[in-house]
Amino acid sequence: MLKNKTILLTGANGGIGTEIAKLLSEQGAMLILAGLNQPELEALNHQLGGKHAVVEADIASEQGRQSILSVCEQDNINLDIVLNNAGVGQFSLLADMNETAVTRIIDINLTSTILLSQALLPLLLARPRAEIINIGSILGSIGFPGSTVYCASKFGIRGFTEALRRELLDTSISVRYFAPRATKTAINNDDVVSMNNELGTKMDAAEHVAKQLVSFLKESTSNKFLGFPENLFIRINSILPGIVDKSIYKQLPIIKRYLIRNIEQ
Repeated sequence: MLKNKTILLTGANGGIGTEIAKLLSEQGAMLILAGLNQPELEALNHQLGGKHAVVEADIASEQGRQSILSVCEQDNINLDIVLNNAGVGQFSLLADMNETAVTRIIDINLTSTILLSQALLPLLLARPRAEIINIGSILGSIGFPGSTVYCASKFGIRGFTEALRRELLDTSISVRYFAPRATKTAINNDDVVSMNNELGTKMDAAEHVAKQLVSFLKESTSNKFLGFPENLFIRINSILPGIVDKSIYKQLPIIKRYLIRNIEQ
């Protein structure tokens, strides 16, 4: 199903991105590996047999998005799927963040994804069938202390995905949303890992997330949320958010202890 599909993968040299690239290559897909680090991208491509395209680009800049578009516009490339995977995390109190940090998270996680998707729409519309897959987060459905701006960006991605899907219902493009829970990658530092261990919050390996994403690509469902009890919490939060408030309130001393420790280091 994925064999000979041309797939743009942003954030390809990140923890989840690298594992996604490996599995998609094994499935026979042709990849456009986009990321911030050219040597890492080249090394990944070499590991995958050197058969994929590589583009060093910062999706938060117009120049970076244009670089990606230029590669996708090449005559020998027919873009089938866009995997908007690039993103940055947050573990800090809002009161401790400066404007640059806030803007960076919103720009990379939300604004850049919207603008890149917009730029690629003409290419996708030219295909008999195409897809945009936006990588969100469980924290795009549940607001969590210490992740205020990250949550805002991922709530935005979820809303953008839903609205664009409906806007394109009469076209050849499907727009879908994939939401992992906490994942063991560099986006989560040691304090986050220790906090999650103390709270009993499960963290998935990047390899597991990548396998779930590849399975999702072979399905036709619009959304996929990974993990239990996170799936249950999403449903409860949408109907009875006060119950989730009370649960998080009990955890708040532990969460803030690690947030303060993170500042002091």
